Amino acid sequence: MRKQEVRTGGEAGQGHSTGSPAEQVKALVDLLAGKGSQGSQALQAPDRTPDSLPESHSNDSRIQRHREALLSRVGGGPELGSPLHRLATLLLVEGLTDLQLREHDFTQVEATRGGWLPARIITLDRLFLPLSRVSIPPRISITVGVAGMGKTTLVRHFVRLWARGQIGKDFSLVLPLTFRDLNSHEKLCADRLIRSVFPHVGEPSLAVVAPARVLLILDGLDECKMPLDFSNTVACTDPKKEIQVDHLITNIIRGNLFPEVSVWITSRPSAAGQIPGGLVDRMTEIRGFNQEEIKVCLEQMFPEDQALLGWVLSQVQADRALYLMCTIPAFCRLTGLALGHLGRSRSRLQDAELWPPRTLCELYSWYFRMALGGEGQERGKVSPRIEQVAHGGRKMVGTLGRLAFHGLVKKKYVFYEQDMKAFGVDLALLQGTLCSCFLQREETLSSSVAYCFSHLSLQEFVAAAYYYSASKRAFFDLFTESGMSWPRLGFLTHFRSAAQRAMQAEDGRLDVFLRFLSGLLSPRVNALLAGSLLAQGEHQGYRPYVAELLQGCLRPDTVVCARAINVLHCLHELQHTELAHSVQEAMASGTLAGLTGPSHCAALAYLLQVSDACAQDANLSLCLSQGVLQSLLPQLFYCRSLRLDTNQFQDPVMELLGSVLSGKDCRIQKISLAENQISNKGAKALARSLLVNRSLSTLDLRSNSIGPQGAKALADALKINRTLTSLSLQGNTIRDDGARSMAEALASNRTLSILHLQKNTIGSMGAQWMADALKQNRSLKELMLSSNSFGDRGAKALAEALKVNQGLESLDLQSNSISDAGVAALMGALCANQTIFSLNLRENSISPEGAQAVAHALCTNSTLKNLDLTANLLHDQGAQAIALAMRENCALMSLHLQWNFIQAGAAKALGQALQLNRSLTCLDLQENAIGDEGASAVASALKANTALTALYLQVASIGVPGAQALGEALAVNRTLEILDLRGNAIGVAGAKALANALKVNSSLRRLNLQENSLGMDGVICVATALSGNHRLQHINLQGNHIGESGARMISEAIKTNAPMCTVEM
Repeated sequence: MRKQEVRTGGEAGQGHSTGSPAEQVKALVDLLAGKGSQGSQALQAPDRTPDSLPESHSNDSRIQRHREALLSRVGGGPELGSPLHRLATLLLVEGLTDLQLREHDFTQVEATRGGWLPARIITLDRLFLPLSRVSIPPRISITVGVAGMGKTTLVRHFVRLWARGQIGKDFSLVLPLTFRDLNSHEKLCADRLIRSVFPHVGEPSLAVVAPARVLLILDGLDECKMPLDFSNTVACTDPKKEIQVDHLITNIIRGNLFPEVSVWITSRPSAAGQIPGGLVDRMTEIRGFNQEEIKVCLEQMFPEDQALLGWVLSQVQADRALYLMCTIPAFCRLTGLALGHLGRSRSRLQDAELWPPRTLCELYSWYFRMALGGEGQERGKVSPRIEQVAHGGRKMVGTLGRLAFHGLVKKKYVFYEQDMKAFGVDLALLQGTLCSCFLQREETLSSSVAYCFSHLSLQEFVAAAYYYSASKRAFFDLFTESGMSWPRLGFLTHFRSAAQRAMQAEDGRLDVFLRFLSGLLSPRVNALLAGSLLAQGEHQGYRPYVAELLQGCLRPDTVVCARAINVLHCLHELQHTELAHSVQEAMASGTLAGLTGPSHCAALAYLLQVSDACAQDANLSLCLSQGVLQSLLPQLFYCRSLRLDTNQFQDPVMELLGSVLSGKDCRIQKISLAENQISNKGAKALARSLLVNRSLSTLDLRSNSIGPQGAKALADALKINRTLTSLSLQGNTIRDDGARSMAEALASNRTLSILHLQKNTIGSMGAQWMADALKQNRSLKELMLSSNSFGDRGAKALAEALKVNQGLESLDLQSNSISDAGVAALMGALCANQTIFSLNLRENSISPEGAQAVAHALCTNSTLKNLDLTANLLHDQGAQAIALAMRENCALMSLHLQWNFIQAGAAKALGQALQLNRSLTCLDLQENAIGDEGASAVASALKANTALTALYLQVASIGVPGAQALGEALAVNRTLEILDLRGNAIGVAGAKALANALKVNSSLRRLNLQENSLGMDGVICVATALSGNHRLQHINLQGNHIGESGARMISEAIKTNAPMCTVEM
């Protein structure tokens, strides 16, 4: 797009004079043409003396008449389903994507799943204003949107608001034109162009005030009958010279004509690509409906029938593909009409299997039945009225179908009376109700009549129905109407011709036509339209041959293109879904690696586009080769989340993925490449893509070999990238040098919030650099540094950073050889830090002395929520110190003390703390020999505690007395939800005690009694108790020596007694 110039001076002074009406016409055209003071002077109002006031008043009245005329043209309000708030804002985009330029409108919506790339919002009232104080207003503005998105509605809304004086007050004139108006002229000059839209100029005694700004609106560039050719059009600066309309428009856009006029063009994206980006100052896009707006649109269609509205909404929401297409307002209204008719007809339908519609062609078949004014005929019964209606339907397809088909082939979407006559369309037929459901009639400014289909897809459906019908009797190629042959070519030959032409059409304009043509062979569609549009069972014998023909179009090309994916859409319309189902099952079972043929690759690309599962997370781990990935590249642009783990991908694949991430079309937000074979070269390729990518938020490179150089490349990218929020480099041996590079990036990056650097051989120097970065960085929230070699020196450096940093929330220092000195420094920092809520110090060397420092911090800190001290050397002394602190602490919610040589003494202290503490919800004491005495102390606390929800006591040397104490506690406690007693020895007696508790307990959700020597009697006790407990959701009884038969019996008993409880036996 063109870079706009900086405003360099004030407005030029303006002269004052008057002229004759003829001179005024010339002056207005000259002014619009930018011919300087000579033109403007003839239009300027004289000095505001008393003598000049009547002329000024006359001018104001003419402008007012123009406004009134515009209001009369555009109507009084927005059309159904177009709420004003959607039209009040547009997306400010930087140009068209390859998808918009090359693909069918439906493909654009399907590929992007009805979403939009992140973009700035611009309100309608600021659409033609400068974006900043140092820029100038745009001269050429383009607004794009797929067919049916509401471009014309937007223009009419803007014109309506301007005519009422509510918007665009800096425009003295708004001159709205449509290409439907312009198509009625072969040649036109700028003079006549102005007269056609502002006829008041030529009236006697008009004195026009020189307009400060004029806006020329050209609505519907995609409907222009001739393509714009900016390379070969001859320049024209004479406003009176008549030239071809497309040449006139080209010269206006170039600025050869009307250089001072603001021009607003609306268009479908593919047609907008005709205009060179260097000529465009501002490009905006109309967004489609969101979920709430779809609901509002349908509510407006069924205001008095809530039951029908609910049914229609449920059908739309249940079909993901249908919902996505309903983001197009015109399609949403068409869907509402079709489903509304179906909903009203359900009680009369004999064939319930024909609804709801499963394919696009089925939906449009219901729309056709609605248009016929009834639901057709019952099987075996054909009334005279139904025969008459069916004859009308066939006649309509025969007359309009040929027009629609050849219009589609020639990219013609607006038709005039001469077109109708050329194709033998009876104009009287167009007045009927049936045609009104398909065609819109509009009078142009030149008083001619223009016709267009209500939506592009209706033209495609009618064209497909015509082609389907005509192929029975045609002796020639229907696309060219030449090439006579004898005998008849036959349906399959015609279908093959249509498929070949659709595959060859680079702009995809025949894609949906081919879908409809395939869908007409579906048994369900044939049943819907039999007798009205199709003959019963017609062409049904061709279905397998057509399916084979379509699959034959899937050649082993280098990449899977959109045409190949459309073949899968055609197979879906044909109700031949075996290929897609086989690939879907392979994805679910993990056997996708064995399917590498071109048809399987196309089916995989299709599923990536339409599958609900792939929409959330496309898991392609352990199944892709470089060749298959390369074939899928064009479709990866539109995946939201990609998992490509463990595919043995090497650096060349990263070059390919880098090209995808660098693309303007890229929508990938998350990508995981863990456990591949990526070195520094591959990391550099990804880093280059991050310099321009604007969609990726999460990048996972765990367990590769990018090394320090790869880390440096990624770090350099992070200094520029402003979208990545999460980066994992775990297990990449980046060492201290790599940590230094990442630290330098963190010093300037303000978007990264999660950084994982575990298992990277980072020493104390690396820790020092990271600490220095944390003193400056405020955006990082989670930093994982486990399994490195920081030692106490590194811990002390990080502690100093934590005293300053007020952004970090989670810090993981597991397995870093940190002893008491390092812990003391970290705990000292926690006394001042107010943001850390999670600290992991597992598998270090913290002794009772270090635990004293932890206890002191817990008495002071009020923000730490999670503390993990698993696998240290606390012993009873250290745990008791922490327990004393927990009496005072009111913030900690999760405390992990697993495997710390804790015995009964510390367990008693923790039990006493639990009786006072009201914040701790999770306590982990597993693999500590607290014994029955310790378990009893904790159980006693549970009788009073109302906060703890999870208690882990695996392998804690608990026997029958401990289990009995816990059972008594559970009978009273109303908050504990998880109890894990795996690997103890509670036996039958302990099981009975817990079973008795389960009969009355209403809070426990998960109970683990694995490996507890329960025996058959103990397990039966627990299983029987569940008949009175309907809250338990999961129980583990594995490893209790009851045998396979006993396990099956108990499992069945639990399913009977507690059907909502999952049991592991």
